[in-house]
Amino acid sequence: MRINPVISLLRNVFAWVLSLLMFIPLLLIVINSLKTQLEANTMSMNLPKSLAWSNYAIVIEQGKLIQSFFNSLLYASVSTVLGIALASIAAYVFSRNRTRMNRILYLFVIMGIAMPVNFVTLTKVMQMTHLINTQLGIIILLAVGSIPFSVFLIYGFVASVPKELDEAGIVDGCPPFKLFYAIVLPLLVPVIVTVAILNFMGAWNDFVLPLYYLNSSTKWPMTLAVYNFYGRFQVNWNLVSADIVLTTLPVIVIYLIGQKYIISGMTSGSVKG
Repeated sequence: MRINPVISLLRNVFAWVLSLLMFIPLLLIVINSLKTQLEANTMSMNLPKSLAWSNYAIVIEQGKLIQSFFNSLLYASVSTVLGIALASIAAYVFSRNRTRMNRILYLFVIMGIAMPVNFVTLTKVMQMTHLINTQLGIIILLAVGSIPFSVFLIYGFVASVPKELDEAGIVDGCPPFKLFYAIVLPLLVPVIVTVAILNFMGAWNDFVLPLYYLNSSTKWPMTLAVYNFYGRFQVNWNLVSADIVLTTLPVIVIYLIGQKYIISGMTSGSVKG
């Protein structure tokens, strides 16, 4: 069925307008991050008279962003790798062995996408395991929290991998774990990259878990560093804006690099299986 050119044009215009509206807050922050304190007080879209690059130097020095950057990088990277390692194995088993029990377990796991976190119980568990105010504890929480959605996406994508490859590997005497990592996993690269980028962005932007379970400022990620910086410099909107830009920049770069994988991976994972 041929689409009316006028309707197609209207759709494109609507998509562009919506994209620009979503881009305005980021543009507002970037512009004000390059203003002086007096110019940034109104938080307007007016361009700065001169570019105040010194705002970023002040933020990096006084906001302790270098330390918090490496903390965020540690939490996001390790939790992403750990979460994908566990989720990919679980999704592969659930998809290849569709027994009644595995189906129940799969539904139980993906219920975590919609179920709220019980912070009272979680706090008790963290206290019993002595993981409160530890970097390991935050990594585990972020990794576990990413598993339900990761399993959901990878599960559907595994169905697109022919079972004949598994059978050929078994005939050649390939052990189960080697069969998965050497034969199946390389074919899951699009969805793995998709899940990795989404999980990394989610872990990088997470605010609640570090706020509840990290008491030491030396272990804070960038989200808490921004929150603390805003409390100290809330009247200096130019510095606050520069702080926000530095915090969001790594996520934007990673998203731009892997956006094609996100589109293909989410589309395939949601319609297959």
